[in-house]
Amino acid sequence: MQMVVDSLRTKGKIFKKMQEVNPKELGIRNKIKIYVATDINGYFWAIFAVSQKSRLLMKDVHKFEEIYSKLTLFCEHNFKQKILFIDAPLCSKAQKAFKEVGWKIQ
Repeated sequence: MQMVVDSLRTKGKIFKKMQEVNPKELGIRNKIKIYVATDINGYFWAIFAVSQKSRLLMKDVHKFEEIYSKLTLFCEHNFKQKILFIDAPLCSKAQKAFKEVGWKIQ
C-alpha cells in the first residue's frame, strides 16, 4: 500500500481514507490488491495493484472491468477514478482498451 500512496502523492493526490478490500470478499481468486480511497475533495477512487511477470492482454481488460463492477456492487457506489498499477508489460491493444473504458495506467 505504501508504494501506491507514495506514487500518487508525488502526483499531488492526497487521500483522507484508504482501505484495502480483500479479493475473496468479491469472490475473486486473482492475486490482486484492491484499494478503495477517498481524496480530500470527497471523490472515491478504485485502485488496483497487480504484480505479475506475464504481459497483460485484451482478456485482462475484460477481467478488470468485471472485478470493477463487483467492487461497485460491494461498496454500493461508483468511483470517480479507476487506476491500475502494474509492473508487467502491457499489450498495445490492451493499453488502448484500458484508456477507452476510463482506466489510468501507472
